[in-house]
Amino acid sequence: MKKAVAFCCLLLAACGGGTGTFDTSPDSAARQRDTAPLAPRLPVNRLAPVDVSPLDISYFPVDFPLRRTSGDPTERPLARVIYSRPHKGGRVIFGGLLKWGEPWRLGANEATELELFQRATVLGQPVPAGRYILYCIPGPNEWVIVFNRNLYSWGLKPDPGQDAFRFNIPVQKQDPPLEHFTMVFQNAPGGASLVIAWDDVLTRLPFTFKS
Repeated sequence: MKKAVAFCCLLLAACGGGTGTFDTSPDSAARQRDTAPLAPRLPVNRLAPVDVSPLDISYFPVDFPLRRTSGDPTERPLARVIYSRPHKGGRVIFGGLLKWGEPWRLGANEATELELFQRATVLGQPVPAGRYILYCIPGPNEWVIVFNRNLYSWGLKPDPGQDAFRFNIPVQKQDPPLEHFTMVFQNAPGGASLVIAWDDVLTRLPFTFKS
């Protein structure tokens, strides 16, 4: 008799009887493994993916567009640099990712571009107004900064025949290191310094402008 009762109970449970209900769906199994909600997946931009090295612009005078919008509309820019900003991402940059003595485009993606809106003097050399691409040859203690005429180019395939100017500038260590590559103009006597910095390295290229 006891065996018959036990068999009936098992049969009832197998048929879904009783007051409880059982959800055996895959979603239920997932909820049991992890009850925390999953972050929604962000849609991919089908027109143009967001680049990991965003484009940026630095002007001199510093913040020129804002100053012109909120102040004197006759103010004119003297220089600007357009560049992309790669990030360190845990890597050793100089002497590691970027080899000493090998040309580097000073950024990522398209060639970095300098525009001078009027004639400037850089380390004693007069530089005509115009547009140039910039690249460098980094060394442990000194960099060579090159102004080149190969405009509207991607990456860097150096053509010394199009080099317009070369400047040797010292480098210094900085602490803490910078995660994102940065080029920014800072005020300096008689003009500006183009500060170039990434990881634990910083250097400056001086510009002077005649008023």
